[in-house]
Amino acid sequence: MADAELTEIQKKATQYKDEGNDLFTKANYARAAIAYSMAIDECERASETHPQMHVFYCNRAFCHIKMENYGSAISDAQQSVELKTDFAKAYYRRGVAHMALARYAPAYKDFYKLCQLAPSDRVARERMQEAKKLMNSEKFLKAIEMESSKPASESVNIEEIEMPSGYDGPIYEGVAKLREDSAYAAQYLKDVLEYQKGQQNIPKRHVYQLVMDVIALLKTCSTVQHVDVPDEEHFNVCGDVHGQYYDLLNIFAINGNPSESNPYLFNGDFVDRGSFSVECIVALFVARLAYPNHVHLARGNHETKNMNKLYGFEGEVTAKYDQPLYELFCEAFCLLPLAHVLKEKVFVVHGGLFSKDGVALEDLSKVDRVREPPDEGLMVEMLWSDPGPTPGRTASKRGVGVAFGPDVTADFLKTNKLEMVVRSHEMKEEGYEVEHGGKLVTIFSAPNYCDQMGNKGALMKFSGKDMANPKYTAFEAVPHPQVRPMQYANPMLMMGMMKEGGNFLYWLRLSASLQRCAPLSEWCGGSSFSSMCAASPPTGQAGVRPALEVGALHRATYKAAPQQGDPGGG
Repeated sequence: MADAELTEIQKKATQYKDEGNDLFTKANYARAAIAYSMAIDECERASETHPQMHVFYCNRAFCHIKMENYGSAISDAQQSVELKTDFAKAYYRRGVAHMALARYAPAYKDFYKLCQLAPSDRVARERMQEAKKLMNSEKFLKAIEMESSKPASESVNIEEIEMPSGYDGPIYEGVAKLREDSAYAAQYLKDVLEYQKGQQNIPKRHVYQLVMDVIALLKTCSTVQHVDVPDEEHFNVCGDVHGQYYDLLNIFAINGNPSESNPYLFNGDFVDRGSFSVECIVALFVARLAYPNHVHLARGNHETKNMNKLYGFEGEVTAKYDQPLYELFCEAFCLLPLAHVLKEKVFVVHGGLFSKDGVALEDLSKVDRVREPPDEGLMVEMLWSDPGPTPGRTASKRGVGVAFGPDVTADFLKTNKLEMVVRSHEMKEEGYEVEHGGKLVTIFSAPNYCDQMGNKGALMKFSGKDMANPKYTAFEAVPHPQVRPMQYANPMLMMGMMKEGGNFLYWLRLSASLQRCAPLSEWCGGSSFSSMCAASPPTGQAGVRPALEVGALHRATYKAAPQQGDPGGG
């Protein structure tokens, strides 16, 4: 290849990279990833590697971290390391992605290498020490679990828990009273919702008893729970709530409180990220107990210890109550069904479908759900998998589960004589998305996710007479008390930002100093890349899905001197 042509290719790749940086600073992470992909594609046309190829991969890894595509982030960071073995930021970002997946041992190795490359960097040492601490804690907890299989509920003595003096809030009179007295059940649920709205904690004694009663109820459930929807009735399905209690209250304000005439299924991820997770789970547990045949709860990937430790629920429970109550919640989470089948027609699961064809409902019913999820298998795929637009299966961008196409959905429905798959697990800008030829729906019920994504939430309502055509209600976020998201999260996820006064959007200020370069006039007939993105996201570029995926922003900023053009300063 001629020197002039090589120079032109390098120039164009650099322009794509600069445009990606600009998009990144505007929080257009998916589109920034496409720009970096185009830079990489330009480089691959040349017989010699672009001198900044490792930066392109590392920048794209950062985009994937922002979009929680941790599997893709690890892959890109690995490519960056292979291109430049002493590139500190690549090790940092790979470590961040491993940490987000609770893979502490490989994260520790990356941060250890980072400390070798930057021995005087305090943040690098902190990350390594935190990873080591979590790795050792995980080993210790596994050893404890092997020594004792006694569930937390067997150690609880409710009578020893005192009621706070002067308490004048709602009184829990027990599950029998809820079942026998419909007026009390409705009023108690209403009172709990209102009491918690004022940022008041339900007494610890009551919460312990509620969770104990939920555990007893869930022990009667199966891994795949079948729910009838009579022809003359309706049935509501909600997706992720993620600790956004005031948006949960808004769902009930819009659509009515749970009741025998207004049944609900909440499809997992009740907790983590939002800082009112305790309020959410208490409210949902009260509803589950009050209406055991009309309120259903499914397990999500965040009803697990690994996620709770990182994303806030464990910290929130211990801050508002105590550690033994958190362990009791974990026992309840392990008993939650993994899937529901509505009227033998609609399969509802938190994550998605499977890495092999021919999976039957009977196979799923045999899954041992009373455990923390293993590393692979049907349980993990039910909690973590995502749909994709292309046929077949590919590795998940998350690094867990599988990405499955419309043919996989069609095969599963045909195998089990079903009509539709409903799942959650991904933020959608309108709160829901219909995919796979109308056979798969994603429902997401946390609007303005993490106070920053600007998305709507949604719920869906099935009619017993026409299960194939649910109705959708989208809604905006509502105000909530000034408690930031991730308030109780492991500081490791904040990547040092808590030192800056706790500002959740601090990373934006870090990226404000990036130089802005000319748009990519060469792309699409003279239009700039960013103007084209503003009109409609491009598709099909290097396998990057242009839609904004689950998008809570993770502070992943390595505080070394920024590389020229590196987004976010790190």
